[in-house]
Amino acid sequence: MSKRILIVEDEESIADLEKDYLELSGFEVEVANDGETGLRRGLAVEFDLIILDLMLPGVDGFEICRQIRGQKNTPIIMVSAKKDDIDKIRGLGLGADDYMTKPFSPSELVARVKAHLARYDRLTGSAAEKNKVIEIRGLKIDTTARRVWVNGEERTFTTKEFDLLTFLASHPNHVYSKEELFREIWDMESIGDIATVTVHIKKIREKVEVDTSNPQYIETIWGVGYRFKV
Repeated sequence: MSKRILIVEDEESIADLEKDYLELSGFEVEVANDGETGLRRGLAVEFDLIILDLMLPGVDGFEICRQIRGQKNTPIIMVSAKKDDIDKIRGLGLGADDYMTKPFSPSELVARVKAHLARYDRLTGSAAEKNKVIEIRGLKIDTTARRVWVNGEERTFTTKEFDLLTFLASHPNHVYSKEELFREIWDMESIGDIATVTVHIKKIREKVEVDTSNPQYIETIWGVGYRFKV
């Protein structure tokens, strides 16, 4: 789904140019040509970023920025023909994320828009990685927090038990030989042999299976290896 951007700009030729460049980059763009409309739309609609001119009829950019920032964390890029540091300091102080001085190239604006959206996504967690959780029947593995629950009850696993269980659960119905699992989980760090895999599978089963003689999760494929069954 494309990101939505609001341009609040009273000079229509500039607004149209910005809109064209942003739409070419795949953004959905709405334009407001006066401060009151910009403020109303900025508060009423969930935009991903706002490009806000400073000198506007009705309500100026400073006031719009102040009111929007009072209710939302939407990234705001303030643009102005005024080169004074005092305006830049005031705009940033009111919560604007960036300040661009006219004239500027439309491609620079697009680059800044993309940078602010990426940064905002990282900070808010829309792209911030949520804990990756694998859930298969009564088994729940939180791979980020490295925690495991069986039918709602948390079980404790050693590092290698957890790594082995997670690897198998991440590749369901795939048969792995003991050699492959040993190479994948222990690599070169282990003094031992593939019997280590058998021991760890046994320990994992004791923790996740109701009946270890009839495993519901990790199945032995005789003469080949193991498979996580789904």
